[in-house]
Amino acid sequence: MPASKTTPTLHMIKLIVGCTSPEMLREWVQIERHNGIAYVRTRTMPKRAKEILQHGGSIYRVMNGLILCRQPIIGFESYTRDDGHPGTLIMVSDEVIPTQPRPMRPFQGWRYFKPEDAPPDLDGHDTLQDDGISALPPTLHNQLSELGLL
Repeated sequence: MPASKTTPTLHMIKLIVGCTSPEMLREWVQIERHNGIAYVRTRTMPKRAKEILQHGGSIYRVMNGLILCRQPIIGFESYTRDDGHPGTLIMVSDEVIPTQPRPMRPFQGWRYFKPEDAPPDLDGHDTLQDDGISALPPTLHNQLSELGLL
């Protein structure tokens, strides 16, 4: 009997401008809400939205050149932007989950993000967090990562 294949989780990744830490994002999600749910605005509806929702995908957030956290995606909604054009709200959990910091070059919009490319979550017992590395200024963290020291 052939082994059953499971579809891997598909994620998204998106830069966030003006937000410098997961702690700040936790404050923002309490303000940016639609029908009581936190969201991320984008222009286009992902063609693979159903796949993201079926397998529990997250949106990974890039702040100051580093992937620092993720939020589980709970839905997608179409809306009309202020300029009259269609847009999409990526509905996300209030939960902001810190990840191991990883450098990421700037890009526009969002991208699909494969599980094997995603950094692991940090928990309260992670040595990176306990060593204070996650508290380093983003520019210093980027420089150390580029040198292969993190």
